[in-house]
Amino acid sequence: MPEVSRFLGIVIVMYFKEHAPPHFHVKYGGQRGAFSIADLRLTEGKLPPRIISLVLEWAFQHRDELMENWKRAERREDLQEIEPLV
Repeated sequence: MPEVSRFLGIVIVMYFKEHAPPHFHVKYGGQRGAFSIADLRLTEGKLPPRIISLVLEWAFQHRDELMENWKRAERREDLQEIEPLV
């Protein structure tokens, strides 16, 4: 699994061979969601409001890194780890 970050029980992943628009996936407990990178909104799935807030806080700090990882995934290159929310 191409995990790019993990914090507070939240796992952020990006997959190879994904469809546009650029996005990342979030796993928390048994719940899952996907967030667009361009406008940082939940586009698929369902997550608790508190988890959405934490993911958005993290993603705003790392949007450029997320986009770079998206490009790396398109080229099937190793993804770079992104620092967790502290």
